[in-house]
Amino acid sequence: MSKDKPTILETTVLAKTRVFQIEGVHLRFSNGQERHFERLRGGRGAEAVMIIPVLDRDTILLVKEYGVGLEDYYLGFPKGTVDEEEDVLVAANRELMEETGYGAKKLQILKRMSSAPAYTTKQMKMILATDLYEQRLVGDEPEDIEVVPWKLSQMDQLLMRDDFHEARSIAALYIVRDLIKNNAI
Repeated sequence: MSKDKPTILETTVLAKTRVFQIEGVHLRFSNGQERHFERLRGGRGAEAVMIIPVLDRDTILLVKEYGVGLEDYYLGFPKGTVDEEEDVLVAANRELMEETGYGAKKLQILKRMSSAPAYTTKQMKMILATDLYEQRLVGDEPEDIEVVPWKLSQMDQLLMRDDFHEARSIAALYIVRDLIKNNAI
């Protein structure tokens, strides 16, 4: 059964920072019910990318960096914002070079991902990076990022690590593993 999308009756900016905007959204559903929701709208950069660098058929590259939201270091795939008027794949390769010291000769958009669609408008494109070569660009990171090569044959150990917990990285890991297993890469 296909439902009609709710009608947005009003959107109000509740708070704004240099990175985020909190909006109040008043909706009317097709059954007449009305509700008020709050959502987080991303600020700078309309798009974001997460890059899955594949070094060889059994090796991916992860990065360990500080996540202020959890006040701890975590392991995941490189990520970044697409600059205004920048091509998504160009941005992915730039972020890859900045965070891992590798560039990719082949880049492919795999999937659009969201992390909390009930609360935020932000989405991210998952980019597969293959045919890697060494190339470092200076980025905007406040400290050096640790690059962690990981064997896909040891995926179970990675999934059990306390510092590998970001849902988008876990989903990407499964997708890339299956692509490699099915010789799609």
